[in-house]
Amino acid sequence: MATKQRAARAARKRKTGGAGKNGARGARGGRNGNFETAIQKAVSGSGTVSVGVVNLVKNTLVTAISGARDVGGEMGTAAIAAVRGSIRAASEIGADLGAVARYSIMGTIEAAEQIGSELGGTARSATRDAVKTTRDVGGDVSRVAGQAIQGTAEAAARLGADVGSLVQDAARGAVEAADRIGSAAGRAVRATVTEAVAGTKALASAQDGAKPARRRRRA
Repeated sequence: MATKQRAARAARKRKTGGAGKNGARGARGGRNGNFETAIQKAVSGSGTVSVGVVNLVKNTLVTAISGARDVGGEMGTAAIAAVRGSIRAASEIGADLGAVARYSIMGTIEAAEQIGSELGGTARSATRDAVKTTRDVGGDVSRVAGQAIQGTAEAAARLGADVGSLVQDAARGAVEAADRIGSAAGRAVRATVTEAVAGTKALASAQDGAKPARRRRRA
């Protein structure tokens, strides 16, 4: 009897200890049909992407990561999965991948802020995988790269974070993806990144003239 009781306690301990990891897996778009279905519902029948995607992605990630032991590590994995899942879901119904990338990355960065994860790394990895996933589904990688950077800038401004710094992090992620794509598509991504970064400077300047940006969280 004592042996059976010890075995039961050990099983319960293993189940409880894995809760954080299971939560992160729940946010992985490629493995979570419910998440992708929710993304599709956030897009109207006309293909217009709703800003509701921001809150959907943010709330999904916050719920998945809450209670995790390694917030930074789990956030990185779950964030990439959420962005991938969003783009794949949008691709299946012919939605605007650029807009989906923009709003899903906004939600990802806002989730990182809420749970206390590092913003720069989140912006970089989310943008990199947004471009990579868009290539995988045959979408316009150049447009997605530009929209991802725009979404990063908007999220930073909303949070009071350093717009210029986070945009540079997102740009690095896009360029890393471009290097793996190669050829004309890669060059187009680089050109779009340069243009998009320049386009966010006005937002950064407006922020500098308003109030001091909050310090970026470090891992």
